[in-house]
Amino acid sequence: MATATAGKGLEGIVAANSGICWIDGEAGVLSYRGIDIHELAEKSTFEETTYLLWNGILPTELALREFSSQLALARVLDQRIVDMLRGFPTSATPMEVLRTAVSALSFYDADERDNSHDANVRKAYNLTAQTAMIVAVYDRIRKGLEIVPPDRSLSHAANFLWMLNGVKPSETAARTLDVALVLHADHELNASTFAARVIAATLSDIHSAVTGAIGALKGPLHGGANEAVMKLLYLIDKAGADPVEYVKGMLAARQKISGFGHRVYKTEDPRATHLRKMSERLGKDAGQSKWYEMSRAIELYINADKKLNANVDFYSASTYATLGIDIDLYTPIFAISRISGWAAHVIEQLDDNRLIRPRAEYIGPAYPSTYIPIEERG
Repeated sequence: MATATAGKGLEGIVAANSGICWIDGEAGVLSYRGIDIHELAEKSTFEETTYLLWNGILPTELALREFSSQLALARVLDQRIVDMLRGFPTSATPMEVLRTAVSALSFYDADERDNSHDANVRKAYNLTAQTAMIVAVYDRIRKGLEIVPPDRSLSHAANFLWMLNGVKPSETAARTLDVALVLHADHELNASTFAARVIAATLSDIHSAVTGAIGALKGPLHGGANEAVMKLLYLIDKAGADPVEYVKGMLAARQKISGFGHRVYKTEDPRATHLRKMSERLGKDAGQSKWYEMSRAIELYINADKKLNANVDFYSASTYATLGIDIDLYTPIFAISRISGWAAHVIEQLDDNRLIRPRAEYIGPAYPSTYIPIEERG
């Protein structure tokens, strides 16, 4: 039997040592490699943040240029992957497609059987670039549109929007998505990251670890909350209802309002702070502020009535909607960002590996129980 009692869902259990991400849920602090998320959101880029996560330090100008160049050069999808994307059923969701396609990428990676640190870093470049490409390419395919080739002169965020829409994004749109990617890049031992580390600890490959992480992210309790938020906003808008009154009715019917509360944070999710600002600014710039205004009215009511704070998912919904992104791409975009954190954790796990094998608190029938012959069972 286990020697220690774990909280349900491993609540409060420390399962690994890591130098990547630190969270203080009581104070509402999130930091990557010791640098506060507010500083990174205001001053950094996805490329620089990814370098920080993978290398443990901020890059020099030369190192950042080289890193960004390597990431851009990795924007290549084997034609057989593209053909596979074309062959998926029209009923497939983008997350199902992403999960399956990322697994298949390993077939065409020259370093697939090499689990060394350097090889995993090289594979991390490829996976980070290709994950974004898969999402954009599949969205074009399912809409019957021509695939847009990557533009290596653009940032990671801007290139994704370019490949998705076939139009060069505005500076505001590109920066908005870039900040969103920074905010979602890592979050300690969340479900998908823990899944990736467990898989990596068996000395499986990084593609398997990331595929498992995507599978975990696909679950609505992890990656789907912002989709639920946007569906709610659409319902309220279609009904022509007052947002607060609509939400009051849902609460009276004991229905859950997605995007509020957090397993870790006891105060405001620091990522929500920036996404709220971005949603407001983007809405004003686009002349489409209704999603932000509806969200803000709901947030103020829920905070006052239920003492719950908005989390990262609540304002990412209105932000992505204003960028013109389809709802079922919200969670894949989460993966486009979180791949940087998953890769960092897989690399860290394999650099000092030990098989992750926790115990379970046994709550079954008392031992020893008697085996009853089948003819004597009632």
